[in-house]
Amino acid sequence: VQLVESGGGLVQAGGSLRLSCATSGFIFDYYAIAWYRQAPGKEREGVSCASGGGGSTSYADSVKGRFTISRDNAKNTAYLQMNSLKGEDTAVYYCAAPLSCEGYEHFQTHWGQGTQVTVSQ
Repeated sequence: VQLVESGGGLVQAGGSLRLSCATSGFIFDYYAIAWYRQAPGKEREGVSCASGGGGSTSYADSVKGRFTISRDNAKNTAYLQMNSLKGEDTAVYYCAAPLSCEGYEHFQTHWGQGTQVTVSQ
């Protein structure tokens, strides 16, 4: 099982980034896909989740209306479109594949390297 995040970078406040999560080694559409982030000195938090079919999505209150999760089951890849970025969005972003989005915020796994997002004020 492998999940590899990419697409992070340095962006000015108000800007946009699109993160990608390329996966392999499991049946992608059997699982939900979720994004998490961890800012320096803070605990990892759940950001967003999409069900296996992509028909159901969840978002943390802090990103609602600004971030959009999507998945391409044909490509075994998930995305996180991040708009109107703020300084408090600065963090390392990770993706993971919980069985469902219920309680995804508390999902624990062996985390990958993630991708750094830095938003300058």
